[in-house]
Amino acid sequence: MIKSVRYRQLLTDRRRIVVKIGTRVLVQKNGRPDVRRMTAVARDIADLRRTGHEVVLVSSGAIGAGMEALGLIHRPTRVSDLQMCAAVGQSRLVSRYDAIFSRLGIRVGQILLTHDDFHHKIRYTNAGRTIENLLHHAVLPIINENDVVADEEIKADLSLGDNDFLAALVARMIRAEVMILVTTVDGLRANFGTGRSKRVRYLESITRRELALATGDKSALSKGGMDSKLRAAKTAAAAGCMTVIACGRQPGILSRVMRGDDVGTLILADGL
Repeated sequence: MIKSVRYRQLLTDRRRIVVKIGTRVLVQKNGRPDVRRMTAVARDIADLRRTGHEVVLVSSGAIGAGMEALGLIHRPTRVSDLQMCAAVGQSRLVSRYDAIFSRLGIRVGQILLTHDDFHHKIRYTNAGRTIENLLHHAVLPIINENDVVADEEIKADLSLGDNDFLAALVARMIRAEVMILVTTVDGLRANFGTGRSKRVRYLESITRRELALATGDKSALSKGGMDSKLRAAKTAAAAGCMTVIACGRQPGILSRVMRGDDVGTLILADGL
């Protein structure tokens, strides 16, 4: 418990944050965007900015928004249909964010990335420079995977992990100090054989043992599970970035994380 408190205190003086919001946090069970929850997340981000934090938002939900517009109940399986949903839904998703954040006095800028952008030196440099400039001008960058042009990435087994890994790559790109993966559970849970699970407060590192705790829970609307979150956290840790996996259904969860409250699962950066 003493270690947990000490590790949480490390969060309180970190300034640059990547916040990743998962699909299931942003949409209802029927796949329709949950504007009420999006608004709550936006207010939480606004509170962080008021306390001097720089925030980059990596948001899922474009395909879900497209499914809503097209009247689809189940997530398509064909790549071309997923790309169609993304094309229809991306503008709708960002328009909703723009309207919500505008009411809070925050301007937003959209950036769409693919896995290839992180392996192409010029595109990588340009993307990083753009994010830095948006932050410099107090504009909130909203980043999503460019599913419209993605091919292999959009497939469940080869994807960026419902934007988990994308968030880690962005954190590494801009030298973020904290990555918060917002999901529908309160962190990694360990089952000690009693039929009951217990939240893991912190991990000093991620090994095969920790990955074995992940259940890989997924839904028809999202691609990522706890396994992808731990793998993303491992990537972020190697870049000197701490990660917290936390529940987006808890009020003010982002502010609570950065205050050092005992919420979610904290994964330390390498060398801490």
